[in-house]
Amino acid sequence: MRLTPKTPEVRVPRLIGLMAVDARETADARGVLLAAPDRPDFHLTVVDYVVRQYPPPGSEVPRGAVVTVWFDLGDAEGGAGVREPRLPGPPSGGMRRELDEPGDPFEVLR
Repeated sequence: MRLTPKTPEVRVPRLIGLMAVDARETADARGVLLAAPDRPDFHLTVVDYVVRQYPPPGSEVPRGAVVTVWFDLGDAEGGAGVREPRLPGPPSGGMRRELDEPGDPFEVLR
């Protein structure tokens, strides 16, 4: 749905989940501009997916307002996490009981 240039306010489209090239086209069709602080080469970005946007979809903003989009969740906001094994690994020798409390009548001798 293309809005006429006479409307001073436009609704922010949902850009989350779109590829960068599609997000730019959608924003242009709706009358808003895009900014991506985590991508200085945003105008060249094509296949990265938008993971967050501000203002949120459906907000009314003045025509030509800037919508900020992010392509990377960053370290503090989740993500896939680390997949490689952490070192040091578990100790050898099978299962070990937790360290005994002082004065434990069933003390494990090592």
